Amino acid sequence: MNEANEKGPILIMIDADACPVKNEAYKVAERHDVKTFVVANSWINTPRDPMIERVVVPAGPDVADDWIAERARPGVVVVTADVPLAARCQKAGAHVIAPSGRAFTEQSMGMALAVRNLMDDLRSQGETTRGPPPFSPKQRSEFLSALDLALVRLVRAGFPKR
Repeated sequence: MNEANEKGPILIMIDADACPVKNEAYKVAERHDVKTFVVANSWINTPRDPMIERVVVPAGPDVADDWIAERARPGVVVVTADVPLAARCQKAGAHVIAPSGRAFTEQSMGMALAVRNLMDDLRSQGETTRGPPPFSPKQRSEFLSALDLALVRLVRAGFPKR
């Protein structure tokens, strides 16, 4: 068996609980004919499409993250703003994109984890920190471009769509 035959199909996995770009991901996935998993610990409305699968995991800390991370591999695009989940998936070879369109790479992961841990420490010490700014149309556009580019690169690398 050659390397191309060993590659699993391209998949998109969305960490869906607080994802502001689910609809954008559905549009890109449909255009590329790629299976998409929408993972959450509660019921989330998804389009009636055989290529979009809703996965409702049991309630609990990191259950949805664990489901996604266990299936992360080369050929999978994970959409998440969760930095620890992004690190796990990136380490497994998946391509990870934040809803803002920023790719989590091996080079950027250390800084992203450090900032996340610093903010977590500040909050645990009682500091009031701001949440992220409102989501902008520019970020939606950047996400669309980043997801499209990731899927094009996977196809060029020989990953099958189905």
